[in-house]
This record gives sequence, structure tokens and C-alpha cells, in this order.
Amino acid sequence: MLKGFVTAIHVLIALSLIATVLLQSGKSAGLSGSIAGGAETLFGGKKKGLDEKLGRLTAFIAIAFGLTSMVLVVWK
Repeated sequence: MLKGFVTAIHVLIALSLIATVLLQSGKSAGLSGSIAGGAETLFGGKKKGLDEKLGRLTAFIAIAFGLTSMVLVVWK
């Protein structure tokens, strides 16, 4: 019963980790990134505060994912 609960929490953490990674903005590589980078500088770029918060949230969720993974592996 308790192992099923931990497994369900682990699945929710995995889905939230996927979502937070996908919500982060890319690093704008390549030719299109150089064009967009100039436009962002000229017209006001993306909000860095949100990217920093998403980065911290991703790190927290990744740690939680690792911990629940270890708990489920050790749990026989």
C-alpha cells in the first residue's frame, strides 16, 4: 500500500520534471538564434527571472526524483 503511494508520487514527480524542462527557454543556437538574439536585445528580451525560477524548480524536482528513485530501488 505504502509502496504504491510512493510509486504514484514518483510518477507525478517525473511528469513535473518533464514539464519544467520543457517550459525552460532554449539557448538560441544557430543562425535563427543569432537573428532572434539581436531582436531581443533591441526590443527587450525574455524575462530572465522566470528562467532562473524554472531552473531552481527543475533542480529541486530532479533531487526529489532521485530520492524517490533511490527509495524505490532500496525498497524490496
